[in-house]
Amino acid sequence: MMNRRRFLAIAGSFAATPAIAQSTSWTGHAFGADVSIELRGPNDVAGPALQQAQALIAEVEGLFSLYDPGSDLALLNAQGVRTVPPRFEMLMWTADEAHRLTDGLFDPTVQPFWQALAEGGDVAAARRLVSWDRVTMQGNRVQLGFGQALTFNGIAQGFATDLVSDMLRERGFDRTLVNIGEHRGAGGPWKLGLADPVHGQLAVRTIENMAVATSSPLATAVGPHGHIVHAAQTPRWSTVSVEAETATMADALSTGLALGDLVLAERVRDAKGVHRITLIDPGGDLITL
Repeated sequence: MMNRRRFLAIAGSFAATPAIAQSTSWTGHAFGADVSIELRGPNDVAGPALQQAQALIAEVEGLFSLYDPGSDLALLNAQGVRTVPPRFEMLMWTADEAHRLTDGLFDPTVQPFWQALAEGGDVAAARRLVSWDRVTMQGNRVQLGFGQALTFNGIAQGFATDLVSDMLRERGFDRTLVNIGEHRGAGGPWKLGLADPVHGQLAVRTIENMAVATSSPLATAVGPHGHIVHAAQTPRWSTVSVEAETATMADALSTGLALGDLVLAERVRDAKGVHRITLIDPGGDLITL
């Protein structure tokens, strides 16, 4: 199901894997969800791949968790300026591109505003802090505007999905479906149901060598408009699903487009690397671009 369920799964088969090949598996917890990994292939390949998948997931959490005070993101938010690791810098530039593609609707600086809404803080003051343009980058040095804080909840899981998917392909797994909050399939075809939290499953999508990210503002309650917020715009769509070459960009675009109008969605649909966009309006009507 292409919704934000709280069970994440990674499955992969090694190239030319015989039917009798053993499965190597692991279950654990990451991104606030139970995670399952199952790889079919030679033990000397599947074992190290499974370990690296675990390490990549842990690395992304260590970079971008808001709940771990020792994460790079938490330290940046606390200090206002920080020299960040290469993958943090990489995600910053992708976030910047998504910000531009969505006319500023994807904006990681909404964290203080989101927190004020969630905790009953000074919403008006927090609203004034939202501005990606006040974040500066000089190489790997990131500086926030006074009082600002970032959240990558609308992009980090897609980033983790891409890292694991790319690693598995490099190790010879030619048929994989990675779901770390967002989906990315190698090989295929893979059939995925598109579900809305209000209207249920409304469509089935088939992907092959493609990523899919789905954002539904009301999937998590934070005030009357759900968990996707912006200082100047409330959500327009009940669900937005974006199919793109990377889960990172699909994740960010689906988050931003939940706030945008149809004209913006049509323009983003023509952006490089974007394959298809599905919009579900509050009444349950479905539009495919």
